Amino acid sequence: MRQAGVPQRTTGIGACQPKPSLTHCVTQRAGPVPLSPEQRSSSTLGCSTDSTSECPAEFVEAAHAMADAAAKVTTQYFRSKLLVESKADTSPVTEADRKAEAAMRQLVKQRFPTHGIYGEEAGLDLGEHAEYLWVVDPIDGTKSFITGKPVFGTLIALLHHGYPILGIIDQPITKERWVGAKGKGTTLNGNPVQSRPCDDISTAYLYATTPHMFDGATEVAFNRVRDAVRIPLYGCDCYAYGLLAAGFVDLVVEADLKPYDYMALVPVVEGAGGVMTDWQGNHLHWPITAGESYALGSLPGEVIAAGDRKAHQQALELLDWNSD
Repeated sequence: MRQAGVPQRTTGIGACQPKPSLTHCVTQRAGPVPLSPEQRSSSTLGCSTDSTSECPAEFVEAAHAMADAAAKVTTQYFRSKLLVESKADTSPVTEADRKAEAAMRQLVKQRFPTHGIYGEEAGLDLGEHAEYLWVVDPIDGTKSFITGKPVFGTLIALLHHGYPILGIIDQPITKERWVGAKGKGTTLNGNPVQSRPCDDISTAYLYATTPHMFDGATEVAFNRVRDAVRIPLYGCDCYAYGLLAAGFVDLVVEADLKPYDYMALVPVVEGAGGVMTDWQGNHLHWPITAGESYALGSLPGEVIAAGDRKAHQQALELLDWNSD
């Protein structure tokens, strides 16, 4: 079990080791690397198109309170005898999922009654207007949760006009909390973290939750990336994105996701210097007024996160994805 706090760089398997004659991923640098004016102007950052310059502190404080409320529930139920039900899509759900989401919804209604909220378990409530929308997944990685593996997480995102400006990944068992907020660098338990450079995909460490999330065309596309990296790994759920933000992983490539699975991850990855888009390199956003059916049926389910822009571009070229 990893300890709370900022992970420390090692020279073992967690670090990206060189291969002979290959440009290799270097170890994590201290402090963020600022983007050049050219990079800012051509940035693919999902929240960069939102007009908000910085996520207000009151929203960050509220997100922490929501994560705390969810953690009280999930830690109580973790590794206990749970009744596991199946939803319409056959995915598992427990009482812990529902209670944790209810606790977060209550806080949003108390603090921001005009804000909307969208959760995996209780659906969409747009509130009085659609300027701000909270998107939550009480337990991302329910299969890990019900089998006692502490790589699940609570995901909390705040969207402004459809773009994520705030994201939290909270792992309540290991007590690790990543926070990404627009205008600020990503932190892990309050300490700054930075993704690591990796300019050659052949040396990259890749994560996906499971190979079974790919099917047909997505499987063929994913396999091209899988076969190009140094080491492909599986089974981390949202935790893999936290590891990427902390400089331990180079790529996360996934499919068959919904907005509550990835919206919170965007600010965390980008605030650490990484890039997160769909498989065509487009911003991840949700025109909220389109409604829940659009979110579940029309938004891209394929996402890619990279700690380095060069690795991201190489992976996009290998995916060669056209969803039409």
